[in-house]
Amino acid sequence: MGSNPAAPTSYARSQIVIYCSRSILKCPVPMSALKIFNTMTRSKERFEPLMPGRVTMYVCGVTVYDECHLGHARSAVSFDMIRRYLEFLSFELTFVKNFTDVDDKIINRARQQSIPWQTVTSRYIEAYSRDMARLDVRPATIEPKATEHMQEIIAMVQALVAKGVAYQIDSDVYFAINAFPRYGALSRRKLDEMQAGARVEIDERKRHPMDFALWKGAKPGEPAWDSPWGRGRPGWHIECSAMSISHLGETFDIHGGGEDLIFPHHENEIAQSETATGKEFARYWVHNGLVTVDQEKMSKSLGNFFTIREIFEKFPASERVTAEVLRFFLLSTHYRSPLDFSDAALRQAWAGLDNFYDLFVRLKEPTVSGSAIDEEEDAQRRLQSFAQDFERGMDDDFNTPVVIAGFQSLRNDLNRRLQGGISPELRAEALEVFRHFGRVLGLFQVSPMEWEFSKAHWDLTQAIAGVFEPPDEELDSKEIERLLEDRNEARRKKNYAKADEIRLMLSARGIIIEDRSDGSTRWKR
Repeated sequence: MGSNPAAPTSYARSQIVIYCSRSILKCPVPMSALKIFNTMTRSKERFEPLMPGRVTMYVCGVTVYDECHLGHARSAVSFDMIRRYLEFLSFELTFVKNFTDVDDKIINRARQQSIPWQTVTSRYIEAYSRDMARLDVRPATIEPKATEHMQEIIAMVQALVAKGVAYQIDSDVYFAINAFPRYGALSRRKLDEMQAGARVEIDERKRHPMDFALWKGAKPGEPAWDSPWGRGRPGWHIECSAMSISHLGETFDIHGGGEDLIFPHHENEIAQSETATGKEFARYWVHNGLVTVDQEKMSKSLGNFFTIREIFEKFPASERVTAEVLRFFLLSTHYRSPLDFSDAALRQAWAGLDNFYDLFVRLKEPTVSGSAIDEEEDAQRRLQSFAQDFERGMDDDFNTPVVIAGFQSLRNDLNRRLQGGISPELRAEALEVFRHFGRVLGLFQVSPMEWEFSKAHWDLTQAIAGVFEPPDEELDSKEIERLLEDRNEARRKKNYAKADEIRLMLSARGIIIEDRSDGSTRWKR
């Protein structure tokens, strides 16, 4: 395996190390084989990269003509999770995710707004980067733009023309799908059934209706580059083939994207790439499922179209908290399954995460003593067994719903054990287990204090809006101290409803509360 210096080392793939004040316990974890569902074969296959210890992955990125929406968020988070797990396994990963920055949609948007097409692409590349940062999706290793690869694109089209599988009509060049006998293997479609529902360019000049454009002759006012066939621009499909081969080689490990790209985009990529190189294009084809909204297809015409920016702006929490809520919602369904978005589903995700953060707060509370030694050892074994369960779930085609269920089971077990007492050392270890393995999913990285403050904000805006209307004047320090004293007294008497009421009221007045491990409470405005 290659090394990954950025990856945490407390819990390595082949050996779990749980830190304890009394000792360092080492327990071997059986090496399990990662299996990935390959769309090409319709089966789960053991993942064996081309080069031991190294993984090459290409994922189709966005066409930068508009804001990213929930469908983009689903794909981005899914492949970010896959990327994180591969790095967790200590693979050295080269991850390429492109920008389509020349396309009919971009040209049309520029015309609608009477601005240069380059202004459109730069604006929405910037918006994409903002949205990905908000979702805690890390940038890919390489993020190429189609316009920066015209030389590679033209060379690939020339190779296809030279092989007689592409033909020129005026200044346009088309790929002849009859020249690729395996056309339709990925989508399982027969040639005579393909036109229905496909993104087909109607052109009576083509030899076959499904032949697709490799190069398009320039029209007045459109972006254009010089080529052997005249000034023009590339077709959509050839861009991804040229960029992926340019950065990853003629054959690479994983090609990913949304389910809607299987046909015709990925089918066409395979045809042109394998014809040009004579080699297998990608070894594993991975596709995430699509998103609906309240059981309907997401569509601007239906008014149920949500951008990532809108969700973050309307969600009453910090961006770090909102990112975890969205990631928890998205990853609670297997990445290949359809996903339905609704306000109720988002509230349910919030509530599910809140249960975890309630545990984290309890684990940070002061404790007088721990449990008996045999109970402590049993609890440590439970943490170690979770590590194995986590890898078994992730090794099964990145089965995040099973992994999240495992987190929930561990949470329930620790809540039960807290009633009998857990040592401070074991509490710290339990928190580290959640943070370490949660990092693969992008979960449990928010501080409990930040979560509690955002929780108060959520409660105020969602459940009791208007109950605590803050007056114009600011609370003075003496009044804050008096309210905190009342809250602590309520907690001592286990009157948690009263304590929460005071916390919510102070939050509405802009007061952040921090309960410290020594039993004291600090506050700040």
